[in-house]
Amino acid sequence: MRNRSMALVVRECKILMIHTYRFNRYIYELPGGGIEAGETPQQAAVRELKEECGLDGVITRPLNVLHRPNGSVEYVFLVDVPKDREPIVGMDPEVASGEEQAIKDVCWKSLQELSEKDRAFLWSYGLMDVEDFREIVLGWGDEISYPTGDR
Repeated sequence: MRNRSMALVVRECKILMIHTYRFNRYIYELPGGGIEAGETPQQAAVRELKEECGLDGVITRPLNVLHRPNGSVEYVFLVDVPKDREPIVGMDPEVASGEEQAIKDVCWKSLQELSEKDRAFLWSYGLMDVEDFREIVLGWGDEISYPTGDR
């Protein structure tokens, strides 16, 4: 596996998400993908945002570096985009020619609009270090919640 970079874009307490088919289900995930040869993680995050969402972005700051069990590294950056621009459904250039694009939609989602599973990935990417979301979570109650089903 090659290293990856992702862009976390926030607008009015909503996160820019890609709706895609992975892991045998539809999921919401951050725009991002593989780092190309000669490219920095920052350049990859901005390029992937442009390819997948049609948006030009500027990195505000790094959020997290994740070392995966397979030996790959994932970089996550907080990215700012112009307030007057809306995302479009772009393409994943890693999808082979003639194959169906995995990206089905690009949209802004609040935490309440995402499944527990999709939110879990956002926590690992550093969402708690984004002030607005830290404040939201600190306002939640203290009761324990856990999805039902197999653990």
